[in-house]
Amino acid sequence: MSTRVIPGRSKVATTFGIVAASQPLAARAGVQMLEQGGNAVDAAIAANAVMAVVEPNSCGIGGDLFVLYFEASTGQLYGLNAGGWAPAALSPAFLNAQGIHSMPATGVHSVTVPGAVAGWDVLRARFGRLSLAAVLAPAVFYADNGFPVSEVIAAAWDDEVETLAAEPNAAATFLMKGRAPRAGQVFANPDLARTLGLIARRGTSAFYQGEIADAIVAECSRRGGTLARADLSEYTPEWVEPISTTYRGWTVYELPPNTQGIAALVMLNLMETFPLRAYGFHSAAALHRMIEAKKLAYADMLRYVADPRWASVPVPAMLGKAHAGKRARLIDARRAAATVEPSTVAGLTTTRGGDTIYLSAVDRDGNMVSLIQSVFAPFGSGIVPAGTGVLLHNRGALFTLDQEHPNVLAPRKRPLHTIIPGFMTHNEVKVAFGIMGGFNQAQAHAQFVANIVDFGLDVQQALEAGRFTKRTFAGCDVDVEALVPEGARNELERMGHDVRVVGPRTATFGYGQAVMRDGAGVNFGASDPRHDGAAIPEAPPVRVSR
Repeated sequence: MSTRVIPGRSKVATTFGIVAASQPLAARAGVQMLEQGGNAVDAAIAANAVMAVVEPNSCGIGGDLFVLYFEASTGQLYGLNAGGWAPAALSPAFLNAQGIHSMPATGVHSVTVPGAVAGWDVLRARFGRLSLAAVLAPAVFYADNGFPVSEVIAAAWDDEVETLAAEPNAAATFLMKGRAPRAGQVFANPDLARTLGLIARRGTSAFYQGEIADAIVAECSRRGGTLARADLSEYTPEWVEPISTTYRGWTVYELPPNTQGIAALVMLNLMETFPLRAYGFHSAAALHRMIEAKKLAYADMLRYVADPRWASVPVPAMLGKAHAGKRARLIDARRAAATVEPSTVAGLTTTRGGDTIYLSAVDRDGNMVSLIQSVFAPFGSGIVPAGTGVLLHNRGALFTLDQEHPNVLAPRKRPLHTIIPGFMTHNEVKVAFGIMGGFNQAQAHAQFVANIVDFGLDVQQALEAGRFTKRTFAGCDVDVEALVPEGARNELERMGHDVRVVGPRTATFGYGQAVMRDGAGVNFGASDPRHDGAAIPEAPPVRVSR
């Protein structure tokens, strides 16, 4: 069966750098850093900072940050976990005393310490070339002077008007005369411009210790929250060792727990036990096994993944090939499983969230950044501390109050985290990739890898190809993009899958970006056509004579 994808964009190719992001102004800001002598780290931070301005429904400095960084000169891959922790005074006992017996999905008790700004700082200090002021300059400009809102972002923004209108500070910051900005309308956030300017001049202490911290704490306190100055000032990101598995000769990397990255690797291990290429691209046989592998991988992830500083996560056992072989035998080749069990006990019921941005960058030297950043739900917690322009995320919603579960809420603990950057290598080929969207992410990563490894797609085609997503953890329901052939969808139905067909190019299946470098030193970039984004190449250093 031949591999086909609906014709779309061509991948970008250059011997210079590339930045791929879901909004072209952000990608271009990253490229500016490359053209001014910066490297992939400087480019990624600049692009992320602009994304915080131009796609505030999905990301911002009130959220968390995770990065995989490949250093070309050493061949080393580094992992950065800049996920924030819960306030020291927030506990199940505190919530229970207030009559709260399940983790709030929004509101002040869902707010954890935002890690993004601290993440930028440690990443730039260790690997960047440019100053913090330089990399934040484009974001300050767009926040202060405004920018035309792009189409996909405008539509998502409009979906959240009611939520924003319920919060006076959020409404004043993100609505224009009570409505969302329309596509092409110029929107500015002068309060955020001032906040970013303070960070650019004074460093991260301006956010975690100064007047911005005071405003965050005051707003949370006014709402009965527990976030204190020390929760902010004592927070530090963590350098972590990436975890990996092999998949038909490729090595695929994710960040370790407390992220869901391990689910992508477990899913790939399960998929590797089946000859997917022989079944055919977008065949029911291949899709069925991938969907069933997703169920098994997520069951284990939801049972075991938590902050490893608080819980013992059996990472080596979960990633074992023997474990995958044993679990794969639970997959019925002819019938969808209505329920799956984790390796030992039942899993966890979680909340849905998925407003996130992913971007990737590669420079002319071959340094590569895979970066993901989020406020979790659309416009996060909805809480904007007065005068800051900063929207606080609701990442704490992913804790549980079940005292028997490793992901139970505890002071200064980090929750199970959905956002994950990806990286894969084969000989001299390296790909930094990611696809955002809550619990869509690990399963989308596995599909992207299979598109390249099993079915021979290039990075752009691998992003464009139709996807499935199962955001729930039990039952046979699964969303399948209309780009998947009707015959395959019908066959999945006959196997017992409850298929919901979703039109092409929607947010349901997440948005991805990717950059790739080959053995000849050529860089390639790809951007998901489901979003507004672009992969933008660096210009060569030439002078134009008059």
